[in-house]
Amino acid sequence: MDIIRFKVETLQVEVHPNSESSGHAAAEYASRAICKLCMVQDLVGVVFATGASQLDTLNSLVNREEIPWEKIVGFHLDEYVDLDENHPASFRRYLRQHLTSRVPIHKFFEIDGRTPDHDSFCRAYAMKLREANPQLCLLGIGENGHLAFNDPSEADFHDPREMKVARLDSACRKQQAAEGWFRSWEEVPDRALTLTIPTIMRVPELILSVPGRRKAEIVRRTLHGAISEKCPATILRTHPNATLLLDSESAAQLNLDDLVLSVGEIRNELSRTAL
Repeated sequence: MDIIRFKVETLQVEVHPNSESSGHAAAEYASRAICKLCMVQDLVGVVFATGASQLDTLNSLVNREEIPWEKIVGFHLDEYVDLDENHPASFRRYLRQHLTSRVPIHKFFEIDGRTPDHDSFCRAYAMKLREANPQLCLLGIGENGHLAFNDPSEADFHDPREMKVARLDSACRKQQAAEGWFRSWEEVPDRALTLTIPTIMRVPELILSVPGRRKAEIVRRTLHGAISEKCPATILRTHPNATLLLDSESAAQLNLDDLVLSVGEIRNELSRTAL
């Protein structure tokens, strides 16, 4: 299939044949943004996501030789409370394995979910974020529509906090188990430290990788449902510079015939505009 592009309100959407292609595209967009920023800034803040949806994106990103990793200050979105950093589901472990051990990144600030004072840690991490002023955030969307760990029961589009302790709902915990990070959903911690929705939405550019058939229903709701905290990802349709990368499976519930311009049609339209 051709790569399909369309727009829902302000949200740019691309549908690729498979997850490898969509992940490669996400990495290409991220690389382009990083390189452009590094031309005018000494250091560039970037927020990285984790989880199964990000594997193709990160694998492609760390192999891009043009990225000046020595100029990047990294952060991540969330981390489970009280989970050992060497547990297979630890996001610190994930990012060490798939990112920071593979590139010469300038600095990476980890979220410590085992800190004894969560509120103080959140305030300190938020201060580091403000100082770095991240210009790019890589994201996914949960099966319940969450962004980071802002599940529907926790999401607040006007949250005054920049980072908080959130309680995870059963749908979120069941997703983590279904993806193989835990043996059962009961083992998934019920709390996590997470950046809030306003903190994410303040980042000037968002790139979302959302592959797989399990995400098809929430992709449809994200693009066609009412903008509401009941489906936190719907807020993406108000961001001025967000790109959602799908594969054929996650786009399976979309009526693409009513939405799309194929790559060829877009090129023809651009050619006509140039004339």
